[in-house]
Amino acid sequence: MTYNEIAMALAEAEIENNRAEAAMLICHFCSVNKAELLLRHDEDFVSPELEAAVAKRISHYPLQYILGYWDFCHETYRVTEDTLIPRQDTEKLVELAIRFLPENSRFVDLCTGSGCIAISTIANRKDCRAVAVDLFPNTLEIARENAETNGVGDRLGFMQADVLEPSFMESLGKFDAILSNPPYIEREKLSLLDEELSFEPNAALDGGDDGLDFYRVIISEYGKYLFPSGFMLLEIGHDQAKAITTIAAANGFRCEVFKDYGGNDRVAYLTRPETKIEQPII
Repeated sequence: MTYNEIAMALAEAEIENNRAEAAMLICHFCSVNKAELLLRHDEDFVSPELEAAVAKRISHYPLQYILGYWDFCHETYRVTEDTLIPRQDTEKLVELAIRFLPENSRFVDLCTGSGCIAISTIANRKDCRAVAVDLFPNTLEIARENAETNGVGDRLGFMQADVLEPSFMESLGKFDAILSNPPYIEREKLSLLDEELSFEPNAALDGGDDGLDFYRVIISEYGKYLFPSGFMLLEIGHDQAKAITTIAAANGFRCEVFKDYGGNDRVAYLTRPETKIEQPII
């Protein structure tokens, strides 16, 4: 298959970034770099692995799972169907964490998945340490691997636990911050999501009937595990700012919502009323 043939096949399957994806597939499965590919658009690349990958992508199986990795912030992550795919929207949470964490702080990352939030944060804050929590052992193994690959394995601990049952936190002590990208899709809307999302772990998407199950528990039950000056950074759905602000106020938190790079509400920053909210570097 040539580059142009692959790009056309992906375009016919309504893959939006078909030319970029065709290049990524050829480079990955045929050990060709991008500079070489510019001169080889008409070459027939003979590779059973490439053909299988193209067939998968045409079926809208996620490119990230086909490649087995994805870039997030300045790091690269192994991803499988056991992990949610890291997305650019979540980079805003990491940016704020890097900015707001005090020196030599310690935080917990709930529903860690691939580990991208915790890992990219401490990769850019050499003075910080973290604990990553997830319910599923296979997911935690991938997060551990990602921590080692990205050079932060000595500063990131792991715990298998159910975030909706916070008693496990008793053994971990107090933290300077709680970070999380919890499941937040309304259950009845899961079947309406883009086809590619159907391949991602349902448990990482399902936020209950109104999408707020995890926020209610995290905001109401985890505050006691924060130091008085501690804070929470929670990724939220683009239409959930009002609901999260209400839940936060009911539990003694002040809430400021920051937008992602697309201009949508994306990160809730929760602090105690006496805590001064700094403005992040944008």
